[in-house]
Amino acid sequence: MIIFVADDHYESFPGRNTYEEIAADYPDMKFIENDWSIFTSVDLAGDCDLLILNMIADTCNLPVPDEAAAEAVKKYCEAGKNLLLLHGGSSAFWPYAWFRELVGIRWVRGNDPDGFVASFHPHEPYKVVRAKCRHRLVNKLVEMDLPKDEIYTGLEQTRPVWTLMNTTISTGTFPQCTESATPWGGRVINFLPGHDKSVTRHPDFIANVKLLIDDLR
Repeated sequence: MIIFVADDHYESFPGRNTYEEIAADYPDMKFIENDWSIFTSVDLAGDCDLLILNMIADTCNLPVPDEAAAEAVKKYCEAGKNLLLLHGGSSAFWPYAWFRELVGIRWVRGNDPDGFVASFHPHEPYKVVRAKCRHRLVNKLVEMDLPKDEIYTGLEQTRPVWTLMNTTISTGTFPQCTESATPWGGRVINFLPGHDKSVTRHPDFIANVKLLIDDLR
């Protein structure tokens, strides 16, 4: 079973838009929006083959996932299982120190417990290209010429990472897809593009999401 948990991301619904584009290819995928009870209503560590997070804790007038939800996700990770973090998913459980360190690169909130300067997202049209690295996925990823949207920049690196895709915009060059490893041997892929519907339903964006799911599950 694949579990895909999203917030509505200020009513832009990136998770829902992405899910609707890929659902037919993943009949075993369960999509949940704005409801954190899923983390404790199933046995994540035992029954979930891949956990996808497209959410940021303490946003959209939603409660912070509670300790029980965080512990369930931690047990899933401790079982050596993989995470796919879409857009702001690196901050899905940001109030919990273990999660902040786990994610490889993370979107830093303005009220960051570790005192880092907040990340930021300029809005521009942008092209996401393959990085110069020898990771086996790089040549399989599709380069994307995307319309104006949020571009996540200024993230904190928390663990050693492979950078798989970059974008170069007016303010510099920034990673847009990375892979890192958890302390328990699982893989974490951050795929940062994807706020506006014009991006989250873009064929090249969807092709990359499906490639990453297929590789992680």
